Amino acid sequence: MPTRRRALLAAAAALPLAAPAALRAQGRYPDRPVRVIVPFAAGGIIDVVARLVNEPLARALGQPFVIENQPGAGSTIGARNVARARPDGYTLLFNGAAHSVIPALYKDAGFDSVADFMPIGLVGDQTFLACVHPGVPARDVPTLLSWLREKRGQATFATTGVGAASHLAGELLKSLANVDFTVVTYRGTPAAVTDFIAGRIDFMIDSQTLLAPFVADGKARALAVTTTHRSRMLPDLPTFAEAGVTGYRASSFQALYAPAGTPAQIVATLSDALLKVLADPAVQASFEARGVDTLPGDSAAASRFLAAESAKWVPILERTGATAG
Repeated sequence: MPTRRRALLAAAAALPLAAPAALRAQGRYPDRPVRVIVPFAAGGIIDVVARLVNEPLARALGQPFVIENQPGAGSTIGARNVARARPDGYTLLFNGAAHSVIPALYKDAGFDSVADFMPIGLVGDQTFLACVHPGVPARDVPTLLSWLREKRGQATFATTGVGAASHLAGELLKSLANVDFTVVTYRGTPAAVTDFIAGRIDFMIDSQTLLAPFVADGKARALAVTTTHRSRMLPDLPTFAEAGVTGYRASSFQALYAPAGTPAQIVATLSDALLKVLADPAVQASFEARGVDTLPGDSAAASRFLAAESAKWVPILERTGATAG
């Protein structure tokens, strides 16, 4: 057999072995930095938790995970940018409760919060703290509700955005306690807290990690926690339910998303890495130090959780008349 022919046959025989190897090399993920869009300002609970898992994810997958804060319009600006990104696993969204209620608040958001995203996994959950400014006469939940009724909607309530967890917590109080107040929206949590501490805002419901230091300094008065169990951070505070608001339960959860159409293997790689990160005792300790509970859940669990959250909050928003306008 001529030498040239033997060489061609040998090359052809090697192709079935070489091709899969080449495909495997080409499909390795990630092979460059990953952008993680946080659709709220830096310093809020969504941003804090994103940073708690960012570095461990980078170590687990061998590439930097770079956070970009893109606040505005109740998280829809950042979410829209992710929905329109190439579905290759290199642009992700880190969002919270706001994502589950976008359809109820933003009819023209420019994307579908369900169809245009693939949940990667659940991340964390945090108890919120209800606080009044010291100038407000309320000393507990019953006196807060009485005072709100006396104010007839004129009391002010700070939130980091329509549809954000803090806003939903306030709307739930309206719905269950039959009270009213004026919602004042801020671009980020730090700005909201600044006005609250200065006395320009009467009360707020937000991250216990953020508000507890102001309570300790006497700059805010804590009345209750928002979950069905008491906080490890402030165990003497009652829950809203214990204080007489039956059925009250609200918190700030976080989840990681990819654009719809992202290959299943990439979603699985990210989901598996996230679960391992959340199982790390060092990561769990970091969460606990900030008053956040880990909430591990894979892509399927996240999808079920988000559907349940939407089913809970959308009717409340409709009932209270909350709008994004």
